[in-house]
Amino acid sequence: MQSSIGVGFLGAGPVTQAIHLPTLARLGAAFTVRHVTDIDVAVAAAVASRAGAAHSTSVEALLDDPAVDVVAICSPNAFHAEQVIAACRAGKKAVLCEKPLAMSAAEADAIAVTSAETGVPIFVGAMHSFDPGWRAAVAHWGELPRTSHTIRSSIVLPPNSRFEDVATEVQTRPPFPAPDYSDVAVLAAMTHAGVMGLAIHDLPLIRSLLPRYDDLRVIDAKFLAPFGYRILFVAGGKSIELHAVMSQTWQPDWILEAFADDQVLHVEFAPSYVHAGSAVSRLSTSAATQVFGPAEVNGYEVEWRELAGVINGELAPPDVSTLVDDVRFALALADAAAAAVRSAHAVETAA
Repeated sequence: MQSSIGVGFLGAGPVTQAIHLPTLARLGAAFTVRHVTDIDVAVAAAVASRAGAAHSTSVEALLDDPAVDVVAICSPNAFHAEQVIAACRAGKKAVLCEKPLAMSAAEADAIAVTSAETGVPIFVGAMHSFDPGWRAAVAHWGELPRTSHTIRSSIVLPPNSRFEDVATEVQTRPPFPAPDYSDVAVLAAMTHAGVMGLAIHDLPLIRSLLPRYDDLRVIDAKFLAPFGYRILFVAGGKSIELHAVMSQTWQPDWILEAFADDQVLHVEFAPSYVHAGSAVSRLSTSAATQVFGPAEVNGYEVEWRELAGVINGELAPPDVSTLVDDVRFALALADAAAAAVRSAHAVETAA
């Protein structure tokens, strides 16, 4: 019988509390939470107490803890790369990093080099990539990556806190300061953050439908208050539209679609933080529609199960070069969209 895999969390915010701890609890004896680190000692202690784990405010304390086999990085995005590298160098059995893996191409390349040198496998917690409903569609879509010409992602959500509060009693959720919507630099930065924090859930999926992205060009980008974006871009000879808005809507909606002349893919995902089953995917032609899902398990559970499979020698680890390409694609889009927002403002000002 395999022994339980010890998990340490770097960062004890809502992602750890409302996503990963409930997921690991459903996976029974496969994992044991051993250590929780957060800069706020009260939060670290409160979250660790739920799992009977040790707590600290020091990254080094967690990495030095021999009971920790896997490091789950749930800290702010700016710290991801350095903490992934540190976890690899600490000789852990695996690292699970919340998206995005890195915030620059140089950081992503450094992670790839470190993973290769240390042999530590890396997972990125982009749950849609692991979703059984999505994966079933991929297994059956045939020539869609070659024949599709239009891709569309539409996300309409209430604030994350609405779902976090259903999943758990979140400890200390700091309020976000009100942004200055009149400052174009703020709008460009928030558009960039929207791509790297929200669109990034779907970008690996979109990239799997593209033959290339080195010709990526943003045609139009607009920030949508209170938080969201509308981005139209072309890449690999295809037209891609991204639309997202987070408001006080009562009805969440998360849809990814791909269109070819003879086939349409329509995928409905549950919102982040929702512990429901998998996505429901529909592949339609003029003759028939195939429906995949919902499976009982979601992408959060699959990513942890596959991580255990890698540690136990049952599965091959994720391809780090693919993860790096996902980061490069996301950064190229985020940078171009932010630049387009600034450019559009300059034109409006000049007029």
